[in-house]
Amino acid sequence: MTDLSQIVKAYDVRGVVPDQWDETLAELFGAAFVEVTGADAIVIGHDMRPSSPGLSRAFGRGAAARGADVTEIGLCSTDELYYASGALGLPGAMFTASHNPARYNGIKMCRAGAAPVGQDTGLADIRALAERWTADGAPQPAAGPGTVTRRDVLKDYAAHLRSLVDLSGIRPLKVVVDAGNGMGGHTVPTVFEGLPLELDALYFELDGSFPNHEANPLDPKNITDLQARVRETGADIGLAFDGDADRCFVVDENGDPVSPSAITALVAARELAKHPGGTIIHNCITSWSVPEVVKENAGTPVRTRVGHSFIKQEMARTGAIFGGEHSAHYYFRDFWNADTGMLAALHVLAALGGQDGPLSRLVSQYDRYAASGEINSTVDDQAGRLAAIRAAYEGRDGITLDDLDGLTVTAPDWWFNVRPSNTEPLLRLNAEARDAATVDRVRDEALAIIRG
Repeated sequence: MTDLSQIVKAYDVRGVVPDQWDETLAELFGAAFVEVTGADAIVIGHDMRPSSPGLSRAFGRGAAARGADVTEIGLCSTDELYYASGALGLPGAMFTASHNPARYNGIKMCRAGAAPVGQDTGLADIRALAERWTADGAPQPAAGPGTVTRRDVLKDYAAHLRSLVDLSGIRPLKVVVDAGNGMGGHTVPTVFEGLPLELDALYFELDGSFPNHEANPLDPKNITDLQARVRETGADIGLAFDGDADRCFVVDENGDPVSPSAITALVAARELAKHPGGTIIHNCITSWSVPEVVKENAGTPVRTRVGHSFIKQEMARTGAIFGGEHSAHYYFRDFWNADTGMLAALHVLAALGGQDGPLSRLVSQYDRYAASGEINSTVDDQAGRLAAIRAAYEGRDGITLDDLDGLTVTAPDWWFNVRPSNTEPLLRLNAEARDAATVDRVRDEALAIIRG
């Protein structure tokens, strides 16, 4: 295979193993990664998928053959790899396909300090080298190969996270955690160790075949077990992590999901208490409540496109202290601008445990509007449908349009955003309003145009 366009995505490598990529290709990716970054040392980690250890070792062989010293941290979450990249000052590679099914695997790469590697920041060059070497033969090894050593950073990662949140005053809490047989089962016990938490562990066994449910908490069907357990046991809170444990989803004591926008607003308020006057990043489909809460806490909200590369660019450009997305990715300046669901979870536990009321009451101040959730529609002509929406709303009294990411239509009491998928013939709709009846009306009106 000399055309890697099917597996080299905008931000990472991802595809079916061994059909689309294998250890031979992973070795070439390792060599190309060193060539493009100019690194003389790198750090590598992997998740619990059956193919991950072999792919990770192959990448390390390719990197070492180009003269780079390789530190293997073994089983880890993606944010633990980012920790290692930041703390050790090394470029890094994480072998995971996140929430994708078991037959997939992938590589998330970063430069030293967890700075992302995407299409415009090295990934296209890595792909080009791997394609050339696949066609013409592997590169000659360096004069002196690099070393390969093992290092366990789990306890250091946990200690760093806990140094960023004051957990000293929290009351005892009963916490249900659904790890989805993913890497949360590896990291949660160490991060939570010694805290006044009664941990009820669901699916902590590391199993890359995902025998209980997909490790994708964004899909409501994958948190039903968590919701049921919270209700059955009278727990204070439920947490669900995705496969590589970089995203965290929250349910309250009633088993009801807490929107990631409400979590973003809650954490933003806490970070602004530590860093008065700071900047908070939020994408264009988070709730109106996020910039409202930021301003109420004397911060500066900055709105961006959807996607971690845009968030991280704005974090770096503005010196922002925190950023959040509707997809439950949470970014912290104190964590090298990288995303870590675990740190967001610690903030929620500290906020809940620092007062006497239930989580539902605590988050109600941050959850102020009715929302549609993301609704996907398959369309033949994305541009044509967007143009039809523009034509339907342009010039109406009190309505503004903007093109930051897709098309956002805003009225005094509601807004909606429609943006095209980069990889599928889909348009994604998100709508919000001051009440449920209005959001239903706005949603249905927009879908009628989108679906023709």
